[in-house]
Amino acid sequence: MSLREMAKQPDLLAPGHRLCAGCGEAVTARLVLKAVRGPTIVTAATGCLEVATTIFPYTAWDLPWIHTAFENAAANASGIEAAFRAMKRKGRGPLAKYEHIDVIAFAGDGGTYDIGLQALSGALERGHDFVYVLLDNEAYMNTGIQRSGGTPRCAATTTSPAGRVIPGKREWKKPIDEIVVAHEIPYVATVSASYPTDLIRKMRCALEAEGPAFIHAFVPCPRGWRFPSEQTIALGRLAVQTCLFPLWECRLEEGRPRYTLSSPSLSIAKNPERKRPIEEYLEKQGRFRHLFRPERRDDLIKEIQEWVDLKWERLLEKAL
Repeated sequence: MSLREMAKQPDLLAPGHRLCAGCGEAVTARLVLKAVRGPTIVTAATGCLEVATTIFPYTAWDLPWIHTAFENAAANASGIEAAFRAMKRKGRGPLAKYEHIDVIAFAGDGGTYDIGLQALSGALERGHDFVYVLLDNEAYMNTGIQRSGGTPRCAATTTSPAGRVIPGKREWKKPIDEIVVAHEIPYVATVSASYPTDLIRKMRCALEAEGPAFIHAFVPCPRGWRFPSEQTIALGRLAVQTCLFPLWECRLEEGRPRYTLSSPSLSIAKNPERKRPIEEYLEKQGRFRHLFRPERRDDLIKEIQEWVDLKWERLLEKAL
């Protein structure tokens, strides 16, 4: 199926849900489901996506959907996939008639970087055939905008407030993608709804991979990041253009991870002058406003830029 055909697929996440205006999760989930191949079962951990799309007695999901606890998305997906294989092997049960089913797990950064990491690692190690989609809005948004392992350095949250002594979160973002790649699974990729065709293509690649696959989706949050809701797509694009969130994919080939840059990031690699300064990204968000007023913190902005540059150079070493 071509990307054009995928884009014409019916929406499996219906409109009318209660996610915030401009929420990146809604756009991302809708695009992810454009790539499914047939019978599909979705499981979602507690979080914004779950709460706002399944307020009893309503649901926005036009396919089988299972809610699971905050920390259990990968474990639940493992059980679904194992049950399908067992029914197929025995030739009985409601799933036995299908040649294959797509199993997708959605979880946020809190349920992935932190309290769900053990379930994710176990599922990847066991080799269950499902796709794990990390919806990374960089904090526990559903429960009050608390910091997570995915929250970037200097971001202000309710548990890492910015003040005169501590300028927001003091730690760097956990390298979740490197942790997942180290499990030597068939497919890992980063995506952004700001580049929809790239997202749909990678999701289809993830579904077609034989074994577990991991999709890291960058999901701007107007409420938690403090920016106007109409700027969600522009801000996601800026994250890629500054190389804060490069777009790439990694396949396991002959036991070795092979990185490939996607078109938006590859164009920057070939033309470094297109790389935009991180300041342009930071100044558009209220969670970083303390870096610009009442006193401009050039030392911290420089520190973040150097971190972004270092991560970008390390990626280039792997991909080029």
